[in-house]
This record gives sequence, C-alpha cells and structure tokens, in this order.
Amino acid sequence: MGKFVVIGERLSTTAPIINKAFTERDPEPVLKRAEQQLKAGATYLDVNIGPAESDGEDLMKWAVQLLQSHFDNVPLALDTANKKAIEAGISVYNRAKGKPIVNSADAAGRIEYLDLAAANDAICIALCNGEGIAKDNDERMMYCQTLLERGMEHGMEAEDIWFDPLFLVVKGMQDKQMQILECIKMFSDMGLNSTGGLSNNSNGMPKAIRPIMDSALVAMAMMQGLTSAIVNPNDLRLMETIKSCDVFKGNTLYADSYLEI
Repeated sequence: MGKFVVIGERLSTTAPIINKAFTERDPEPVLKRAEQQLKAGATYLDVNIGPAESDGEDLMKWAVQLLQSHFDNVPLALDTANKKAIEAGISVYNRAKGKPIVNSADAAGRIEYLDLAAANDAICIALCNGEGIAKDNDERMMYCQTLLERGMEHGMEAEDIWFDPLFLVVKGMQDKQMQILECIKMFSDMGLNSTGGLSNNSNGMPKAIRPIMDSALVAMAMMQGLTSAIVNPNDLRLMETIKSCDVFKGNTLYADSYLEI
C-alpha cells in the first residue's frame, strides 16, 4: 500500500474566480491555484469544469494542456457531466506521472463512465449510489458489486476503480457517519481502493470548525482503510493529519522532517 492520494479540489467552477478563468481561458488564476495545491502536497488535481455543455471539449483540452505543461505532467482528475469533454481531455493527456482519473461513475445513469474509463485505460471514481443516496451499507455494497463487475467486464483492473461511499453532511446526517466509516472498512477488506469528497462532511459549518472536523474524519477514515480523498490541500491541519497518519500506517518512513516531504 502506497501513500494516501490527495486529490486537490480547488480548480472548480463552483469557485467564481475559477469559473471566470475557465470561461475566459485566463491561465493566471488557474495556474496560481494549481501551484498552491501542489506545493501543499496534492498528488492529483481535480479539474471540475461543471456541466460545460457548449464548449466542454475545448475547455477540458485547454485546462489539461495548460496544467500539464506548467507542472511537469501533473496527474489530473477530469470532472464533468460532459462525457465528450472527458474523452477530449484524455486525448491530450500525458500519463508520465499517472493515469487520468474519470470523475465519476455511479450505479445508475452514469455507469457508462466506467466504460469510458475502461476504453481509455483510466482510473474511475465509482460512487456507491444509484438514483439517490444509498440508504444503508447493504445498498452501498450492492452498488459497489454492480460497479466492480461492470468495470471488470470491460477489462479494468479492480485497483483502477476507486470506490466512493459518498461522504455525508454531519449537520443533519450525524447518525449516518459511522456507516460511512464501516463501508470504507468493507472496501478495504475486499482489497479495493477508495476515495470521496471528504470535506462534504463539514458543509454548512462555521469556517473555523471545518478543518477540525475534516482532520478528525480523515484520520478515522484512513484507519478504516481509505486510500484517497478529494480535499482542500491548503488546509494545513488536514494535510498534517494525513501525513501523520501515513507515518502510523507505515506508508511513509518516519523522519523528523516528515511534514516537509
């Protein structure tokens, strides 16, 4: 088992500055945020261009080439509901530092994203939900099985399907949190990789509390076997926790300078 994989979440159309930069093809804000995340310890960068119905193919190609040319072929997660845009991004993608990640398939309308990943030798994030959020772990594991079988039927290696239990907001869904952790343990026991938008748990909380909650959850989830997460790498407390957990799990060798590595 290697080090925990941090996927930086900060290149998304949900941020007005990035949305504007994508629309205007303005490289500066995109490169600035990318550099911040990579310096903070991100392994992959998530490139979320939103629905991108009109110019998605052109935009994704632009973003992939911009980021990989400036940051030594940084590996990327291609995140959009536009399948053709993901294919366009993969067509110009350099795999020197890692396969592209397709973000994401589910067990319902987006199951074909697995087929797309298989056809392009990419990693795929597989959400363990169907038309709605799974009601319990029996349902999550049923979706997991469906997605695993679909990917493998199309020639994917199990290790290239990263299962997402779907992290739920603590405010209002506090009673579901232990289920999510148990689900991660189930993936781990099956030898499967896992990931997800971990910071979703702290949505709606005061800004000062979010890093505390995210750090606590990532430590508990890593203990259950979580292998990756889509997070804000500029959250120092979170990154210190991830690096420390990697030491305890034996994923990195302890040195007094481990936080700098």
